[in-house]
Amino acid sequence: MGINTTSKQDLEDFKSYIIAEKNFSKHTAKAYCSDILSFLVWMDEESCEDITLQKIREYLHFIQKFNYKKTTLARKIASLRTFYKYLYRERKVDSNPAMSLINPKRPKSLPKFLTPDEVEQILNNTKIETPAGYRNRTILELLWATGMRISELAGLNFGDLNLENNEIRVLGKGSKERIILVTDRAKNFLERYIETARALIPKGFPAPPEEENSPVFINNTGYRLQTKTIRNAINDVVEKINLPKHVTPHVFRHSFATHLIENGADLRVVQELLGHASISNTQIYTHVSTQHLKEVYNEAHPRA
Repeated sequence: MGINTTSKQDLEDFKSYIIAEKNFSKHTAKAYCSDILSFLVWMDEESCEDITLQKIREYLHFIQKFNYKKTTLARKIASLRTFYKYLYRERKVDSNPAMSLINPKRPKSLPKFLTPDEVEQILNNTKIETPAGYRNRTILELLWATGMRISELAGLNFGDLNLENNEIRVLGKGSKERIILVTDRAKNFLERYIETARALIPKGFPAPPEEENSPVFINNTGYRLQTKTIRNAINDVVEKINLPKHVTPHVFRHSFATHLIENGADLRVVQELLGHASISNTQIYTHVSTQHLKEVYNEAHPRA
């Protein structure tokens, strides 16, 4: 078993494309490339540029025996579709053989979210006595106040900040820029972090200057902060306060959107703030809000 040399180079080029041009997160890029690598290994020495739709269907039939979840199968199909769309764009194939693949129906599940009290509980139990702790609290305040993705937050540079107008420019999926708004509370944390804590975080290393292309959030060696550090910080707090929920940075994003909808925000405004390409992606939060309303009704009404 091996991988065709041409296919191997195509995969390397594809990886560069989805990271540099499509602005995929490292997590998504890794998953897509892993999916394609598995496909190339299955094809053995056959070139990916000679593959037909029938061959791809044979591969999908082959992986059925692994009993993947429908969400995983949907991602693998999306990986193949994106890979061959790239090859078609580069004129390495005459057509996209994966274009007509149909995703399996995903089970409908509402996004998990935190109540405002639960968010405050997490924020107030994030230690701020150390420079790194103050940085983490600032990040959580921003996630709660803006609904930005953790990858967008980690990628912030000083040139993206317009704190005088309570605005931050972020680079979202597909390299799409948008402006998000910041509350005064989150802005105050960010300003104090920049003025005091940031320079103290690196241990024995100089903090990068506050220049346009310098990262806002840094680690203890002075380099751009990785998202894993934030996930670990959240996990530590949630474990300490025994919160019976699985909390991730994306749960903060869900919570932000849900509470905006619950408090009467226009759906189009929420779509713009979240950076959703389609409003159908935003509409799920109206269902979350309705479900929450039903739960409160059933708990509070004497005849419910």
